[in-house]
Amino acid sequence: MKRITTLIESVYNQLEDIECREEMPIANASAAIAILEDSFDKVKASISAYNFKDETEEIHFFKMTKPQLFSKLIYYQKVGRIEASRPAGSNTAIKNYLTKELDKIQYYFERNIDFYKYYRNGYTHFDNYYFLRGKPDIQLTLDSFYFERDPKFSTCYDFTVAKIIANDMLTVYINNELVKLDKHPEEEHVAASFPKVKETWTGSKTDLVELLYALCELGCFNFGKISLIRLASYAESVFNISLGDVYHTYLAIRRRTNRTQFLDDLKESLIAKMNKDDQKK
Repeated sequence: MKRITTLIESVYNQLEDIECREEMPIANASAAIAILEDSFDKVKASISAYNFKDETEEIHFFKMTKPQLFSKLIYYQKVGRIEASRPAGSNTAIKNYLTKELDKIQYYFERNIDFYKYYRNGYTHFDNYYFLRGKPDIQLTLDSFYFERDPKFSTCYDFTVAKIIANDMLTVYINNELVKLDKHPEEEHVAASFPKVKETWTGSKTDLVELLYALCELGCFNFGKISLIRLASYAESVFNISLGDVYHTYLAIRRRTNRTQFLDDLKESLIAKMNKDDQKK
């Protein structure tokens, strides 16, 4: 299991590098899909030959580990399709197109609302049924994915969890694209013309996004009258970094065990310095 964890961590690092590239979304999606498909085959082979220690470990893998990885494959495949079919016309046409994509996500939610409630409320009483192998669900015959399931690598609802996570990321992506369409031309000009300076952010992209969200929520800029998108664009210019899709990164932060990891490190570091300086008196 440690080998699988190491592999997945490596995949996430590669995806973070891809998201930092200043390339077209289709190119980034294709690169991500190639990495994910390869890694998914490796994880599948490892699990097929692995004997879980107990049901708790098996449930955790099919409820948490696999869906987190598979959701990214679903997400990038969908982003690639959305961008490949994006209209070349007016902003209004593009908005209508993207809004219809949001409607599809809403429709999936409505079709699976009971399971959404179960999963998002953190319930566990049906986990033995939902996330242990060998328990087929007749409802899944309505989904074409059902016929592609490998019984050694699938449970009744691990795909549904992956789809929920992917849809959350897609919702953020689409809304981000809609926000871009509503940007004023002068804001675009300022963001594009702001010179990049030598002071380069050398921490991780995720750390900076965590910091920016905290600063934005606390209203530290323009008396709180600034959007996260604008603040992120400003930070990219000032700190010579490309943050990619900040909303996507934010979703990853929300899923962490410690959601404020970087802010906690900042606090501990500053307190340690103060304590050290106090000893010099």
